[in-house]
Amino acid sequence: MSAPLYQSKAEFFKTLGHPVRIRVLELLGEREHAVAEMLRDTGVEAAYLSQQLAVLRRANLVVARREGVAVYYALTGPRVTELLLVARSILTGDAVAGQAVTPPDRTSDRAASDRAPDRTSDRTSDRTSDRAASDRAPAGFTRGE
Repeated sequence: MSAPLYQSKAEFFKTLGHPVRIRVLELLGEREHAVAEMLRDTGVEAAYLSQQLAVLRRANLVVARREGVAVYYALTGPRVTELLLVARSILTGDAVAGQAVTPPDRTSDRAASDRAPDRTSDRTSDRTSDRAASDRAPAGFTRGE
């Protein structure tokens, strides 16, 4: 039995949750890079970059190819770059690729709210009337006695 989609998404976003991995994905979004280029552009040690690349490979976000002694990395597809652009637009408030960012359709939420009346005001008025009743003296007594 496979994990629920939300759990898989959480694992996916954990994979993206590292600054070096994000930087590597941004670099690879431009073009294929040799490991030596990524070392220069990220400023991290070779062993550390290798660990981060292994995480990205296991998540099927990047692929490697060897050419002589050089190892080159590329993204597995353009969707990774699209995801990074969406993240940038969320963080900066800018539209993605010149398109307006529209909120998701909430008609189903509105329909549900039409079916279930908001009970907040009823609870508030109940509490107010409860307080008013507790402020009243029992029958036959007056305040100050």
